[in-house]
Amino acid sequence: MSHRDIFSEVFDAVLFDMDGTLISSVGAVERSWATAASEFGVGREAFGDFHGMPANQVIERILPDADAATRLAMFERVLHLEVTDTEGVEQLPGAREALETLNAGERRCAIVTSCTWDLAEARIGAAGLQQPRVVVTVDQVTRGKPDPAPYLLGAERLELDPSRCLVVEDATAGLTSGRAAGCATLAVTTSSPRADLEPLSDTVIDDLGAVRFELTEAGVRVHRR
Repeated sequence: MSHRDIFSEVFDAVLFDMDGTLISSVGAVERSWATAASEFGVGREAFGDFHGMPANQVIERILPDADAATRLAMFERVLHLEVTDTEGVEQLPGAREALETLNAGERRCAIVTSCTWDLAEARIGAAGLQQPRVVVTVDQVTRGKPDPAPYLLGAERLELDPSRCLVVEDATAGLTSGRAAGCATLAVTTSSPRADLEPLSDTVIDDLGAVRFELTEAGVRVHRR
């Protein structure tokens, strides 16, 4: 797989994943899913690597034989638990600076998340981050990550060519989505091993504190710190 040199390119915009990329919500996620799994009789071993996947797709995996009503009940329970539990949700290094820099330019960034709209608003607010004009949530697409639909919609909402956009992700599902959409990809190792991220990303860094975004007349440039 060929890799793009993101430090020599100029991008029209940056499309950020949210959980694990801009904010840390690991505690809230683990608590919510553990509670719901216990209530629905699902063992933790059934989950596998579900990070970055939309809740409804996780439920399809862990309740493959359940009827639609049971799956919907679990989805609604998980959503309620996650929206109401924001304890420990906080911004990750470099997130505030990245959003503030890019929000200063018209249509230069978006958040593309596997969360629902209500959950995204709750977590962005809890983390104290500046919300971009464009936020794509899982309830706005027919299929979530790793399908390319979320990032394609993010570029479309910004009225941009996805090949001219940079996706920033922490999960293999999101990187797969971004690559399939035609975007360049930058991975952060905040929640996944570097070895899992490298095959799907053009560059891997520890977190957003390792780079600096610059708005130029030509577009967005990325610099190492």
